[in-house]
Amino acid sequence: MKTGFKKGLSEKQTGYLFLLPALLIIMVIAIWPVFRSFWLSLHDIRLNDPTKTEVHSTYGIDMERYVSTMPYLIKSLDKEINQAQGDTKQKLTSLQGKLETVKNSIGEEPQVKERYDEVSQLLYEFKPVPADLKYAKVENAKFQQMKTALAEVEKELNQLNDRKLLKKPNDVLGLVKGLQASAIEPNFKGFVYYKQYLMDKRLWASMSNTLTFTLVSVFVELVLGIWIAVLINKQFRGRGLVRAAVLIPWAIPTVISALMWKFMYDGQNGIVAKVFSVVGITPDMSTLLTTKWGAMFSVIFADVWKTTPFMALLIFAGLQTIPDSLYEAADIDGASKRQQFFQITLPMLKSTILVALLFRTLDAFRVFDLVYVLTGGGPANSTETISIYAYKTMFAQMDFGAGSALSVIVFLCVALISIGYIKFLGADLLGDAKGK
Repeated sequence: MKTGFKKGLSEKQTGYLFLLPALLIIMVIAIWPVFRSFWLSLHDIRLNDPTKTEVHSTYGIDMERYVSTMPYLIKSLDKEINQAQGDTKQKLTSLQGKLETVKNSIGEEPQVKERYDEVSQLLYEFKPVPADLKYAKVENAKFQQMKTALAEVEKELNQLNDRKLLKKPNDVLGLVKGLQASAIEPNFKGFVYYKQYLMDKRLWASMSNTLTFTLVSVFVELVLGIWIAVLINKQFRGRGLVRAAVLIPWAIPTVISALMWKFMYDGQNGIVAKVFSVVGITPDMSTLLTTKWGAMFSVIFADVWKTTPFMALLIFAGLQTIPDSLYEAADIDGASKRQQFFQITLPMLKSTILVALLFRTLDAFRVFDLVYVLTGGGPANSTETISIYAYKTMFAQMDFGAGSALSVIVFLCVALISIGYIKFLGADLLGDAKGK
């Protein structure tokens, strides 16, 4: 019998056609930011350095800085020359001549010549300089000539300033630095950051902290999650209220939860710190947030409290799919509750547990807000995860190139974890399908 699929697209091709929009959305939302981060990680980008705020592939001039600095620097030197005498006047005249030579040389560049007057007019009218006018390409030889000349001018001016021979040294020296900042060099670095991080002790320490947090917290959450799921799956009075109460920790926003635990861990007034000290778990109340293992325990304890309900919810959903007839048959055969749990419950929950572990492992490995609010990565970076390390590098140090490299490393780790889980989970599901 002929079908419509044979006349046009096959069923498989039609399926791919329907999947195409979803794949495009995934590419835009998920994959593109990763490629963008990887591209930035190949460049030295620093927001605290005006010459490295963007990706630059060629030598050039920041026209806004250049136009607003060069003329005023020459005028300032002219004023110093008019007030100077003897050798000082000759030196300043010589320095002014070097700057005039640089100005003429740079001014011959096509893009500089084309944009100079327009940028000057925009600055005169206090209007912003658009991106297409902001930078102008300059030949490598002229660029190096400019840098050398400015370095010599700065050195000579500093010597004159040390001898108290300048009337307004801050003006001329400040303008020289501003002019130096207008020189833009290519900031492509390749895989330098990745090579550095392979030898970076702080990276491996943060990776160790991340793995410790992930393995311990996920394991404890899995054990407690199974126990809670089995408990709330039983028939008892008030079961609905208990199920709702179990989900409260998970429903609390992570930042609020972290602040709450931070107050309870406080070394002076924290109730948890007090209880642990009285019971003998910790030698004193300040141990939890001021020592390496105390801080790590505190972070894991808070995460287990918050996220165990999520694990329990997923496993509880899996328990609902197990037929009661299996347990009834086991009771007839005389199997104990322990035997039923290990022979029926756990094997039937295998796929559910793998999915729950996948979600929680990825979430735990990327942990940021809980640790950042609770300990800030301290004390002495003992709880600093790789996500916090990337955040500090990118936003605290304003080093977007190095921070982007760390972000890519986090993505690669998460991707490897996902591939491992999915391969294992896929093999398990395929095996079940074949068995059926």
